[in-house]
Amino acid sequence: GAKVSGVVIDDAAVTPKYVVGLDPKRELSIIYNIARRSLINKLLFLAPAALLLGYIAPWAITPILMIGGAYLCFEGYEKVHGMFIRHPDGNHDGVADDAQTITPEQLEKLRIDGAVRTDMILSAEIIAITYGTVADRDIVGQVIVLFSVAIAITVAVYGFVGVIVKADDVGLYFAKRSRISFVRALGRGLVKGMPPFLKILGVIGTAAMLWVGAEIIAHGVAPVHHALEDLQHTLVATPVLGWLAKASLCAVAGLLLGAIIAQLLKLVHVIKASFARMK
Repeated sequence: GAKVSGVVIDDAAVTPKYVVGLDPKRELSIIYNIARRSLINKLLFLAPAALLLGYIAPWAITPILMIGGAYLCFEGYEKVHGMFIRHPDGNHDGVADDAQTITPEQLEKLRIDGAVRTDMILSAEIIAITYGTVADRDIVGQVIVLFSVAIAITVAVYGFVGVIVKADDVGLYFAKRSRISFVRALGRGLVKGMPPFLKILGVIGTAAMLWVGAEIIAHGVAPVHHALEDLQHTLVATPVLGWLAKASLCAVAGLLLGAIIAQLLKLVHVIKASFARMK
């Protein structure tokens, strides 16, 4: 659980955006559908795939983790880049355009499908990291841990997301209906506080994505991994400072790696476009 905490934080931070602009009465239903499909993917596809791969090709686990870590770094960089680069119409995710051109039901389906795709990637990382911690155990222990983590994290993440997306509604109810002044003030605080809270959560999620992505890659490169461990050990007298130094260094490295990957992908796109024009 501790090892996948960064991915879990990002999963919880990313998911609330998928209900923005939709009917508030449908929010919990949407979260439930995402959670249900997430759990199915973990239990029926990802966990069995990890067990099978660990049996027939255990050497492939680390490279797959590193590829996933690189993807997390790229996604984290894209989020940071998006914080500073504004689209001309001020729209970042196509919400307004979607709402104008398709029905609410179609928009809801698109949002759920998009959330499940993102969750699939993060869930694969969670399962792979979890398997890496129990790879030396017997098959029964591996199954118990994998399935327990899959269920517990899905319930925790989407339970937390459900609380987040309904907090402003609860606050509005308290502010309007309660006869107790303190409860009304609490309700107004919830309504006013949720937008900045979601922004802060998004920043935390992005930082976690960069930190986890880089640390996953570092684990696959022995010299880098040992250097990070040595850094943390030099600050053993203050564990929090040691962890913070390690996480910060990984986050910066993840951002730089994500930027390199983004530039390489742009180069590939330019080359493909050049070949297409030549044809």
